[in-house]
Amino acid sequence: MRDFHAPGRSPVISGRGMAATSMPAATLTALDILRSGGNAVDAAIAATAVLGVIEPQSTGIGGDCFVLYAPAGTGQVIAMNGSGRAPAGATPEALRARQVTALEPTSAHSVTIPGAIGAWEKLSRAHGRKGLDELLEPAARFAEGGFHVHARVATDWADAAGKLAKNAAAARHYLPGGVAPKMGDKMAFPALARTLRNIGQHGAKAFYEGAAAADMVKALNALGGLHTEEDFANGREAAEFVTPIKTRWKGMDVFQCPPNGSGMIVLEILNILGNLPTAEQGPLSAERFHRHIEAARLAYRDRDAFLSDPAFFDVPVEKLLSPEYGAALARLISDERAMAMMPLAGESDLARHKDTIYMCVVDEEGNACSFINSLFESFGSGILAEESGVMLQNRGYGFRLEEGHPNCIGPNKRPMHTIIPGMVMKDSECIMPYGVMGGHFQPMGQTLFLTNHFEYGMDVQEAIDAPRLFPRLGKVQVENGISPEVVARLNALGHECEPIAKPHGGGQAIFIDRKRGALIAGSEPRKDGCAMGY
Repeated sequence: MRDFHAPGRSPVISGRGMAATSMPAATLTALDILRSGGNAVDAAIAATAVLGVIEPQSTGIGGDCFVLYAPAGTGQVIAMNGSGRAPAGATPEALRARQVTALEPTSAHSVTIPGAIGAWEKLSRAHGRKGLDELLEPAARFAEGGFHVHARVATDWADAAGKLAKNAAAARHYLPGGVAPKMGDKMAFPALARTLRNIGQHGAKAFYEGAAAADMVKALNALGGLHTEEDFANGREAAEFVTPIKTRWKGMDVFQCPPNGSGMIVLEILNILGNLPTAEQGPLSAERFHRHIEAARLAYRDRDAFLSDPAFFDVPVEKLLSPEYGAALARLISDERAMAMMPLAGESDLARHKDTIYMCVVDEEGNACSFINSLFESFGSGILAEESGVMLQNRGYGFRLEEGHPNCIGPNKRPMHTIIPGMVMKDSECIMPYGVMGGHFQPMGQTLFLTNHFEYGMDVQEAIDAPRLFPRLGKVQVENGISPEVVARLNALGHECEPIAKPHGGGQAIFIDRKRGALIAGSEPRKDGCAMGY
């Protein structure tokens, strides 16, 4: 049981419907949709659209999404890849001809064609009950009438002010008086409201063709981008239903979206950890963290070597997720010392560690939706298409310019993606949609959460609250909640720990307790959101 003398919050429990998002207004939006007859997919789309307005540093219609959906009573998990592609003219040769020697996060060349709106439309048509007009209206009202900025959003906004100032349109609309809004200030985006309503009335075509597409192309071309209106028109159909991948772990099936997303890294870490004993000293011990760090180092090494668009490269998913491979990697981990040298699989590239939103919904029928939508870095590229109000992502920053590398930029190619919704099934029934935001931290964050809950017995909220760390650039970034004694022990084992200014990621989860008929949810204390049910 929770220590009620200590600060924190309990899991939220309900019996009918539940939503957990990173902003209270988005959670309320999801519940409103559920109570008005919508299902989990409808609620997820509506809440995500709201987040794209009121948490604009993390997500928006100019971004991408990945989704896992478990329809009640089917035993199935349906996966949607809503990530966009590079323009047809994006070749290493074309970039070199423009004196581009490295991809920059604020460059037009880092902008891929946004995939989210096409994915929302396909999800809604295939599995939703309500039209996009009704689902996007709450977001349009916030964009038109304004919203008050929450604490974490204000902090992130201030941190990104330098980026926004580089783009004249973004500065005009996102830096009133030349500065980022403070907590409690009111902001509105009327151009975005018009675009949202136009999409609601006319569908994804209103985003990928016509005035909105022309506006985005104009903004990108003015900065040297290779994008065309034809690229955007083709982008309308880029989102696709795909076959999810999974691994068997502790009597459950953990599902992820396949590459080009990073979900296979979650499964690889779980496979490694499944071959190691539970730490006797507990979940916050150096022993537990050491093993988890080493497993993550091995799995992220494989990500950097192999993860890319499977339409262009045969990603060896089956090999990487095989029980034999997981066992072999586990044997490389010693409790006595951190690995000084790992077997080579590829060069590490963990410097790009960015923002995202994650949310999950379970409806009265038991349908469960795990939904993640992102601009990648804070405010994406920082490039605002002013007339349409669309802030454009910078997912292309995840590409490389290294020709021959699986993740090298190329025409109509998807970059390696960090956003990864999760779903846990047991005995052919969904027991938990979950996710942990935070760019490259996400596989580490998901596996910390899953092991906290299912291996170490923390409740859903405790498992999200627990302090986190992350191996990055040869060091281990440690949150304040990890004790100095544990940090000292990790250093003695050969890890080089360093404090991190902002905490790692942000998660949401809903555990479906089928025996008692209860929905038990947790929400990220490192963000401004909440879980609520009815």
